[in-house]
Amino acid sequence: MPRPRRCLISIEATPYYHCCSRVVRRAYLCGDDHYTGKNYDHRRGWVEFQLLKLADIFAIDVAAFAVMSNHLHVVLYIDVNKANAWSDREVIEQWHRLFNGTQITQQFAEGEVIEAHQVTQLKHQIATYRSRLSDISWFMRCLNEPIARQANIEDNCTGHFWEGRFKSQALLDEAAVLACMAYVELNPIRANMASTPENSEHTSLKLRIEAALTGKQPKQLLPFIGNEKKHQPKGITFELKSYLELVDETGRIIRDDKRGAISSNAEQILNRLNIPVENWLKIITEFGALFHGPVGTLQELSRYCEHLDKRRRHFSKCCQYMPLG
Repeated sequence: MPRPRRCLISIEATPYYHCCSRVVRRAYLCGDDHYTGKNYDHRRGWVEFQLLKLADIFAIDVAAFAVMSNHLHVVLYIDVNKANAWSDREVIEQWHRLFNGTQITQQFAEGEVIEAHQVTQLKHQIATYRSRLSDISWFMRCLNEPIARQANIEDNCTGHFWEGRFKSQALLDEAAVLACMAYVELNPIRANMASTPENSEHTSLKLRIEAALTGKQPKQLLPFIGNEKKHQPKGITFELKSYLELVDETGRIIRDDKRGAISSNAEQILNRLNIPVENWLKIITEFGALFHGPVGTLQELSRYCEHLDKRRRHFSKCCQYMPLG
């Protein structure tokens, strides 16, 4: 029986989570549907637009994403500090970008006087909205539901578009985060949907490459900050250039289906993570098959289970990457 989402997410253990949603029947409802002969590639644009819109509303950052023909991968970073730093008015304003709220929240947003007997109710609603704006389940709900409605209108039908539940996976350390990001961003290469990373449509990798050509990083995505963690509020603690080189070279090896070389510059990341090149290639090509739960070292896995009051034994064999290293 599926576990409640609250039993899988522990902010104390990690703010990073890998989420995946699939369309019903695994049909290609966002690409070339072989069952109907129709092409729905434009829906991948819908998903990307909604995803980046939500990243600007929620206290949740997008680290990586890939919108495929029949499923979606996204790596998310929950920024609880950001949610807690918002004023009550900012919380209401962010929520109203998605929902109408209530009469009381509308009055508050418009600067009207709130009656004394309504203050408690208003504070409760603000607390609820603040919590939801840093909640992955609400993020994925606000991503998937509008796409389903829009697709059903286009198809003139009713019913489910996505499978009932999205899958979520805790990424417990920087090695797990980086490996999962590369796995997600190279999905189109492995699926033969693109020949090069820069041609991988509807992926975070394409956005990063396009921005990097002008010496920038995309504002919609969680940035790479190198070793500047002390001077940056948040970000991925690797050099963007080295990461792009590593992903590009890994993609070439996967695409050409032959052994290749990882440059010394890109290999610095793997050395820092203590992952041999051979193991890196196995992880990137088989991440979904290798890991069926939280991903990390045995130490981080124990910490994660402790926070959620779980027995480590349930996850240890299929979730740690240490045996591969």
